[in-house]
Amino acid sequence: MLREFRLPDVGEGLTEAEIVRWHVAPGDSVKINQTIVEIETAKAVVELPCPYEGTVSALMAGEGQTVDVGAPIIAVEDGAGGDGAGGGGAVAGREALADDMVPDARNGAPAKEQRQPVLVGYGVKTSATRRRPRKPAASASVVSAPAASVPAGAARGVDAGVRAAEDVPATQDNGSAVSTRARALAKPPVRKLAKDLGVDLTTLTGTGPQGSITRADVETAVAAPAPVPAAARRESGAREERIPVKGVRKATAQAMVTSAFSAPHVTEWLQVDVTETMEAVRRLRTLPEFAEVKVSPLLLVAKALITAVKRHPMANATWTGEEIVVKHYVNLGIAAATDRGLIVPNVKDADVMSLPELARALGELTERARAGKCQPAELSGGTITITNVGVFGVDAGTPILNPGEVAILAVGQIRDMPWVVDGQLAVRKVTTLALSFDHRVVDGELGSYVLRDVGAMLEDPLRMLAWS
Repeated sequence: MLREFRLPDVGEGLTEAEIVRWHVAPGDSVKINQTIVEIETAKAVVELPCPYEGTVSALMAGEGQTVDVGAPIIAVEDGAGGDGAGGGGAVAGREALADDMVPDARNGAPAKEQRQPVLVGYGVKTSATRRRPRKPAASASVVSAPAASVPAGAARGVDAGVRAAEDVPATQDNGSAVSTRARALAKPPVRKLAKDLGVDLTTLTGTGPQGSITRADVETAVAAPAPVPAAARRESGAREERIPVKGVRKATAQAMVTSAFSAPHVTEWLQVDVTETMEAVRRLRTLPEFAEVKVSPLLLVAKALITAVKRHPMANATWTGEEIVVKHYVNLGIAAATDRGLIVPNVKDADVMSLPELARALGELTERARAGKCQPAELSGGTITITNVGVFGVDAGTPILNPGEVAILAVGQIRDMPWVVDGQLAVRKVTTLALSFDHRVVDGELGSYVLRDVGAMLEDPLRMLAWS
């Protein structure tokens, strides 16, 4: 029996996904729950298991193709029942199925689209933003007439595009190339010298009378390497690269535009002496509780922000237009730059975790984000976010709110700076904090309190114990 596996809805109402990589090929044997394909949705890269056991009959979508949820992506022959005639029918059915669902490799025609009801009750998306089919690269041929066949008057009247082609050798009927470049001005002995030395006179600038090329010009060209044109110095390859906007990058772009132009952003800055925080990080690394986890300054920044929003709950909220929803839990988002774009996975209920648990959760979340393995549930439901721009050697920035949240904290690089301590100038570890917030929910007073508290706890980590 031939069974089709249709693309499921792996997220919250997602309607399409891109095939990233197949793990099987036609003819391979598969088992139930074996990973067969990786897909990229608007939220994450997800591995799909096979619901059937048998032999792969056909792959109905190629790598890089965007497929609607509910569309068949693979056919599996489970080997159940069927005599010789039945087997032939199955083969014929597979051939008809392949002809109907995949592009015709012989003429490049697109697949016949079969609209199917989408799983989990969602309708098939008919969006204007669907990817257009790529146009095949057209092979252009240029036909040039011999230079002698072009009248002089017509040559003066050609447009710039034709004049630009004058440096290209024109091909005659007999196959010989005739150069249409302007003839260099030089005496016969100079031409013979240039020919003997292998110097192209058309590449030289003459210093003789009326711009003629002299013997000295030729000898100088031999002594010094000829200048390489800028076009030749350019590395081989295309002059431009076009990257399709899809998947995570497309979703991020839409979310950032929506956030930037719907929520009134305000950003406040604070420079902080984090010398004591760096010392605390060093001491935590020596404790047995942190022996198998990574301890970085980000851990204490996260703990400080969690403590600050527990003291000021309105900074951990959502604006709906009808009401302000204050969250009495903290799903802490950590912005992560990946090859597929910026994603913001979050640690669920970070406010009830101990410091070792938080360190472990941050480390695991970061690893999954970099590997592109975050699940859709980890990319939704965040309440407040940290973006660590310091890892890129940047002092600070004005972060854009993650949609649905009212505050985001940017942490800059930690570096040595002159600082006044007890009236004396000293070299201290200093960083810059930048807090962006939605002014519809967080006014300047509340935003200042949150930023001040985070800074105070990073200056003196003992305050985290006092305020927790």
